[in-house]
Amino acid sequence: MASSVFLLDLKGKPLIARDYRGDIPLTAIERFMPLLQEREDEEGTGLPVLTENGVTYLHLREKDVYLVALTRKNANAMTLLQFLHQLCKVFTEYFNALEEESIRDNFVIIYELLDEMMDYGIPQITEPKILQEYITQESHILEIMPRPPLAVTNAVSWRSEGITYRKNEVFLDVVESINMLVNPTGNVLSSDIRGAIKMKVYLTGMPELRLGLNDKVMFESTGRTAKGKAVEMEDIRFHQCVRLSKFETDRTISFIPPDGEFELMTYRLNTQLKPLILCECVVETYKGRIEFMVKAKAQFKHRSTANNVEIVVPVPGDADSPKFKSTVGSVKYVPEQSAFVWKMKQFQGGKEALLRAHFGLPSIRDEDPERRPPIGVKFEVPYFTTSGIQVRYLKIVEKSGYQALPWVRYITKNGDYQLRMPDPLTSGESRLPPI
Repeated sequence: MASSVFLLDLKGKPLIARDYRGDIPLTAIERFMPLLQEREDEEGTGLPVLTENGVTYLHLREKDVYLVALTRKNANAMTLLQFLHQLCKVFTEYFNALEEESIRDNFVIIYELLDEMMDYGIPQITEPKILQEYITQESHILEIMPRPPLAVTNAVSWRSEGITYRKNEVFLDVVESINMLVNPTGNVLSSDIRGAIKMKVYLTGMPELRLGLNDKVMFESTGRTAKGKAVEMEDIRFHQCVRLSKFETDRTISFIPPDGEFELMTYRLNTQLKPLILCECVVETYKGRIEFMVKAKAQFKHRSTANNVEIVVPVPGDADSPKFKSTVGSVKYVPEQSAFVWKMKQFQGGKEALLRAHFGLPSIRDEDPERRPPIGVKFEVPYFTTSGIQVRYLKIVEKSGYQALPWVRYITKNGDYQLRMPDPLTSGESRLPPI
């Protein structure tokens, strides 16, 4: 339960202030920026929840704007943070970009949205498509104000009645992001999978969908045996349309979907993985020069292919005169990032690629290994999931009984995927083959 919601610029000056309960003076927001700076100095990072003198500040930053909710109650922090994220989503739908200029240009409609989305500090209607039906940017030129749609007062507040399509289709994407930290010898220090099931729904009427996954807990609770691999998901978070009671009793994901694009659920798998793309790097420094040899290996099945691969290798800030030679792809020096970027449009599973890079180095200095930036890897592997999650079925039930086409796609991509740099080898002459 929020007492008030603020939109601030980067200096902490209020752009928008909405007081819902009146139990916290508006001047309390003046302590937010000093408190945030103090915590950043102490912890090294900004915490999303700050507390001082009985007032809790929950915040997130979007470009040059801080969204802050204040409360004195023992409120559910995750609910309020999720509300702020949804607020960002709604504003972005209305103004295309949430930034200081768009807030100044649209402050009237922002107050209207804040009044509809929260009542006495309790979140209410947060679906952008429903809000757009009766809160319009051009409402001041309408002679008759539009009435709130029935969805606002229905049990299904995220979908309107009377939606029709000539062709009924459902697109479901299972997107998994790999977070990984690998040491210079190729050993995995930490890894996990962050997954999301995203949908685009173009269905007539008020359909009910049932989604079945190869969920290990479901198989164990029903005493059934999985034909293939079963996945045990953690930290599952659903869209509000999912019937949680149904999921808790028999692990069935049953829901009436919003119209259009939305994120049905997210999950996490804390599991030990091997790097999908492993980079071995040798760095050699000697007077006036530094050389890199990078070998990339695709450690996934031969029938899969990684698209749009980028390997970002950091170099000393004063390096110059770059020279590159690679067996595949293109290489570009990006001095503003103090790195060179190796790009490959496609990288087939089981294949290897080699890169040699040579730079001039005006000065030689000892770097702190802890401060040396890691190698970053970006990629996307279609039709492939690391966890082995599978959609067993997607049933669509609607009272008119029409036929609908479900389409399912799997994608694995990088999340926070980093490989630590090795210590440079120092010698009088280069031991690497010349470019």
